[in-house]
Amino acid sequence: MAVTDEAIEKIKGMIVSGALRPGDRLPKESELAAELGLSRNSLREAVRALSLIRILDVRQGDGTYVTSLDPQLLLEALSFVVDFHRDDTVLEFLAVRRILEPAATAMAATGITEAQLDVLSSQLDALGAQPSVEELVASDLEFHRGIVQSSGNSVLCSLLDGLSGPTTRARVWRGLTQEDAVSRTLHEHRAILSALRDRDTEAARSWATVHVASVEQWLRSTL
Repeated sequence: MAVTDEAIEKIKGMIVSGALRPGDRLPKESELAAELGLSRNSLREAVRALSLIRILDVRQGDGTYVTSLDPQLLLEALSFVVDFHRDDTVLEFLAVRRILEPAATAMAATGITEAQLDVLSSQLDALGAQPSVEELVASDLEFHRGIVQSSGNSVLCSLLDGLSGPTTRARVWRGLTQEDAVSRTLHEHRAILSALRDRDTEAARSWATVHVASVEQWLRSTL
């Protein structure tokens, strides 16, 4: 095992065991290196790596702290990695989204409030019947994020946020090349919203599946 990898594993072990908890400040570099049997250089590299993936927070002049370890914070790294996808893997990301998003939408059907539904409805009304592709994509992201947040599962919400990069690009391509994409998307959004208002779990799941699958089907035919 590389020295830096060993250092990362030892710090990880302290966090997993509870020796270091969310919000805790790490001991001084010299003390921690001695405690873990590491060189200060390898410890420094490990801290730098763990700060990149939001495990640690290095505060200049103050010290290094364990972050909140909140799922949304930790899964930001997923968004970073997803941005490096190859175009031929977009379908795989969409397939994952087709599994997760209908489940999240179904969960939201029992937890979303009338006030939240009204906000989603107002967003759709404000969009109008002929939005630009850019406006539609931005609205689509906000629409689905609002629904997934209502599922009450922060991990699921963060995962879907992280997967939105390549799927967003697919939606832009679709809007530029398929004439009825805008009207179809708006229709599907209204259908999802209607199912949520009716608290119809299975209808919400089905319309969310149709919505993602239509993008996936179109993209598959163009690659």
